[in-house]
This record gives sequence, C-alpha cells and structure tokens, in this order.
Amino acid sequence: MVRRWIWIGLGGLLVALLTLGLSPVRAAGPLQPQLTVQGLPPMPTANDTVLQPLKALQPGPTDFAVPDHLQLAQATAPRQVTALADPSNYGDRFATDINGQVLTNDFIAVLHETVGSAQSAINLFRTHHPRDQDQVSYHTLIGRDGTVYYIVPPEKRAFGAGNSIFNGPNGPETVRTNPAFPPSVNNFAYHISLETPSDGMNNRRSHSGYTQAQYASLAWLLAQTTIPDSRITTHQAVDRSGSRMDPRSFNGQSFFALLRRYPSRSGLSS
Repeated sequence: MVRRWIWIGLGGLLVALLTLGLSPVRAAGPLQPQLTVQGLPPMPTANDTVLQPLKALQPGPTDFAVPDHLQLAQATAPRQVTALADPSNYGDRFATDINGQVLTNDFIAVLHETVGSAQSAINLFRTHHPRDQDQVSYHTLIGRDGTVYYIVPPEKRAFGAGNSIFNGPNGPETVRTNPAFPPSVNNFAYHISLETPSDGMNNRRSHSGYTQAQYASLAWLLAQTTIPDSRITTHQAVDRSGSRMDPRSFNGQSFFALLRRYPSRSGLSS
C-alpha cells in the first residue's frame, strides 16, 4: 500500500513537471530587471559635465558640412560628450513584462528629432521630473555639428516613445511595463534624436533637413550596434497616437547608403 502511494505521488509530480514545461514561459515575478545588454553602443566612461554652448544654428541642410577627408564611412569617430539625464527620466529595461512573461524582443533603433536646440533638450533631460507623465529622454542625441551626446546608458530604458508598436518582420511588437500607461517599444528600443534645424522649430510637416555631419555621425553610431537595417525605424512609424512626425525631412536613402559602407554591417542588412 505504501509503495502504491509512492508511485501515485511520483506520477503526480511527473504530470506537474510536464504541465509546467508546456505552459507559457514565466519568470518568478513581473518586471524582472535586465542588468546587461549586448549589441548597443557603449557609453564613454568619462563624463563631460560642463556643456559648451553650441554654434548658432544656420538655415539649410549643409551648415555643418563634413570635411572631405571624413567622407569615408571608416572616418575618425565624431566628437562625443557624455551628458547623463536625471535618473527620473529613465529606468530599467525589463526581462519580463507586468504579467511575468519573459521578453525576447531584439533591439530596434528609433530615430527622432528634438524640435529645439540640442542644449535645450539636454537641459530638459537633466531636469528632475517626479511625475511619470513628464519623464522623457533619448539614449543619444546628435547635434548639428555631428557631436554625439550620450544621455541614457544603453542598458537602461529611455522614455522616448509613449503608446507605440513596432511592426517588423516578426509581426507587431510592444511591451507593457507600467499598468498606468499603454504598452510601448521603450523596453527594447535604442532611441536616437537628431537636432532640428532652425527652420523646423514648429509643427510644420517638413523643414530644410539634417546636416551631412549628422548623417555621418548617425551612421557611425549605428555601425557600433548589431541592429539590422530592418529594425531601424522612426518615431512616426512606431507611434500609435498619429501625432508624431519625427524625424521630419529625413533622407533614409542617403543614410542607409552611408551605413552600409561600414564593413561591420555585412550580414546585418535585411
């Protein structure tokens, strides 16, 4: 009789294990932080805490032309400045969503524009925002002169998009990390913003465009990642509100031509 109950107990345990194996993958609890990331540009270790005023903006797409000797994609790295946002304006990336489901999204790059100066955007990100609805940031910002400003560490979640979804090769992707807000792409997005030209600091649908230096720096930055071309998108494309237009007047053909000149992009295009 004792042996019979032992076999019944073992059988029940086996059924329970098989059931667990067939059920959706769950972690021990919701919103488990993701502590490390791979395939994104590292943030420089030295902080440049005092930002110098930028050169006054000039109208037109070539006010900061790239010198001839820097036209090749294998050019010297652009000027880089670390200007960390206030911690209220970014958070953890999560390995699980609010329901405890394990997340497996590959990274995407989301392109934005500032609709203001680089300095004003950085000042905004460095301002403490205790209310969730006021918090905002990008991972990096590229000034009109091509300077790359690192704002949020790549392993952290920048608050660059609200209600958003990425419709890519694998179907629609979005993640909910806060029950008070709609799902968004922020958990698996690397947000990059381009400083807007002086004639674009308005709500019009277009402006004079971005500088050659900005396109060169953007290509250099994304060449440091393992994000394929098919997962490089825009804020306008992922936005679900229908109100976002950025980056306006972006020349995707010119940008991808620069990006694909990097040997590191071999096999990443799709």
